[in-house]
This record gives sequence, C-alpha cells and structure tokens, in this order.
Amino acid sequence: MADGNHVTYFRVSTARQGRSGLGLEAQRTAVDAYLNGGNWRVVATFKEVESGKRSDRPELEKALQACRLYGARLVIAKLDRLSRDAHFLLGLEKAGVDFVAADMPTANRLTVGIMAMVADEERRMISQRTKDALAAAKARGVKLGGDRGGKVTKAARAQAAAHRARQADARATDLRPVLNELQAGGATSLRALAQGLNARSIPAARGGAWTATQVARALARDGATGRT
Repeated sequence: MADGNHVTYFRVSTARQGRSGLGLEAQRTAVDAYLNGGNWRVVATFKEVESGKRSDRPELEKALQACRLYGARLVIAKLDRLSRDAHFLLGLEKAGVDFVAADMPTANRLTVGIMAMVADEERRMISQRTKDALAAAKARGVKLGGDRGGKVTKAARAQAAAHRARQADARATDLRPVLNELQAGGATSLRALAQGLNARSIPAARGGAWTATQVARALARDGATGRT
C-alpha cells in the first residue's frame, strides 16, 4: 500500500501522442490504481514527449529534482516509460531517487538489483583475489604490517566531508527555483522563506521543519543572501 510523498511522471514517445493524449490516460489509470488506498500525497506531476532512447529529458530531470526536494518516490506506469537503457536506470539509483513502476512494483528494485549484483560479484572476486595474494605472501614469510586498528585516516575524513559538501550543494541548487518563486511572491525574510518551504511540505536537510537559520545556510551555499 502506497504511503508518503509521490511524484508522478508520464511519458509518450511522439508529439502526436502528446497532443492527442494517446497513451497518457492508460498511464494515469495504472498509476491511480497503484496509489489506490494508503496514506499518500502526490506533490508534483510531470509529462514529457520524448523518445525512450534518450536520457536528456528536462521534465524527468524536474521530476527527480522534485523527488529530492520533497523526499518523494517517483511513480511511473511502466518501467519502459523511464528508459530501456540499463545504464540510465543505474544513474537513477546513484541519484538517490526511489522509483516504482505501477504495473510491477518490484520491477525497479529487481532490475537495478540484478545489475548491482553483477557489479557486486566483480568486487567480490577482486576482494577474494586480494585476500588470496595476501595469504600467499604471508605463507612466504612476508610481514603484513600497518595499523590494523581500523582508524579513520585524514584522507578518508576529507573524502567524507567533500561528499557531504557535494550533497549540500546539490540540495541548495534544487531549492533555488522554489526560493526564487517564494521571493517573487513577497517572502523577503528568512522567516517567511522558512514558512513557505514548510507550507509546501519540503523537508529540511535532515528532515523536520525549516528555520530561518537553515534557510540562511541554504542561501549562503547557493551563493545568495537573505534578510532576517
């Protein structure tokens, strides 16, 4: 049973289908059937007229951005409405956006999971070869030194900090269009912007409600300034 925030995405392959609505109604029916019941909310809906062979689809990018903003799941009617390109599907997984196909709710995880299993098996084989080489070296009397205490190195901490910074930058970029819209509507203070984000049910970076301080940080990261 569906629950939480959702973003719906519909795609047709030709301009003629887009004008006539051919195919869209069936997709909407499938998505409505999936969402039937439960405690859910559709926060945004996007429609695109584009070939499934292409991955540069602006409406899908907007849909993914909305998913990140609202912490929502992307809902489509059929898996082929996203793409027939396995690499593109893996890109969705890396983007951190959860998605589901209404005609087979487990298809998304199954498809991406199979590809992930292949990659995981390759990593396992590399790890096993490394362990075998170390065991052989140890058998020859080679001393395997180094601190084995599992201490976090400076490089690892720096890498983690850089990853968090990239995530925060991406979050600020996603927020910019919404903040611009709120400011254009008269929300000129940090407090008003926070209230506007909360009214739209957009969660703060770590969940929960927005505060003026959090908005100020988001604006500063995006290279903007706000007034209290």
